Amino acid sequence: MNKMSDKFRDKYRIPSSRLQNWDYSSNGYYFITICTKDRIDFFGKIIDDKIQLSINGEIAKKYWLEIPIHFLFVELDEFIIMPNHVHGIVIINNMSNVETPNLGVSTMGKTKPNNWEHGCLGVIINQYKRICTMKIRKININFSWQARFYDNIIRNEKSFYYIRKYIKENPMNWEQDRNNLSNQQPNGN
Repeated sequence: MNKMSDKFRDKYRIPSSRLQNWDYSSNGYYFITICTKDRIDFFGKIIDDKIQLSINGEIAKKYWLEIPIHFLFVELDEFIIMPNHVHGIVIINNMSNVETPNLGVSTMGKTKPNNWEHGCLGVIINQYKRICTMKIRKININFSWQARFYDNIIRNEKSFYYIRKYIKENPMNWEQDRNNLSNQQPNGN
């Protein structure tokens, strides 16, 4: 039996992958992964353990680097554009938040986080996806992102170190990467 709240416009709702009760406008470090729809290699190829960006990949890189221009409270750390996804560390450092941007610090002062207000991670990533989509579709009308993105709140220096290492080494590990469609079994696993 389906509850009415499980559907929106006769489509099933997918529960949010965001951490419940976390304010995503909080100062902190966030590890982000954004995938293309159906994991199609729009951004380039891995050759000799290095990414060779296509024109689409160059667009994705350009607009990733421009995020802090449009969101002045955002800093970028390690990132990589892969053939069909983007990994990056986004640092929210909003001086209007009371606390400093130490790893894992949250400003949980709000009674209920509004994770779609201007300073939130979801808005930042959706604006990035939007501009990339507009620009890339001028070249490739079939380009599309996966509907959502993955995030991981980086809570300590050890995690920060390993995530940075993972991002840097991602092209060298492409052959084993779960996002590499050539690794998929015929049944989709």
